[in-house]
Amino acid sequence: MKGAGGTAGGVGQFFLSLVMMCGGFYLLLNSISITTSFGLGARMYAVSAFGGTYGITTGMIMIPFMFGVGIIFYNAKNIFGWLLAIGSIVALVFGVIASIQFSFRSMSAFDLIVILVLSVGGLGMFLRSLRTIDKAIPDK
Repeated sequence: MKGAGGTAGGVGQFFLSLVMMCGGFYLLLNSISITTSFGLGARMYAVSAFGGTYGITTGMIMIPFMFGVGIIFYNAKNIFGWLLAIGSIVALVFGVIASIQFSFRSMSAFDLIVILVLSVGGLGMFLRSLRTIDKAIPDK
């Protein structure tokens, strides 16, 4: 009979490690706080020119988007309009992602050790359960 992953490995070990790994990664992701400084007046990008630093805000990114949409509605085959619209949306998405800040909530050392043991230990057991237990039993 084949076990986990089509080998003669342990099915029980597979499911135990899967539960450990999922529980550890859930606790890890649950302990992360996400904040952002995104808004229509927030600076997304900084450009250095003429001896100074100038900020490009999210509202400024919408200006080429509006021109691009106007050009597309006037002539849908105009490549420049498509480049303006798609480029502005891409810049907006990258700006939003770049403004995200991740931080851990405060926790005790015991909480962190439990999270790490469940996550990494479960991952190690999960990968071990996919191997053959005994070399005397060939995989068929």
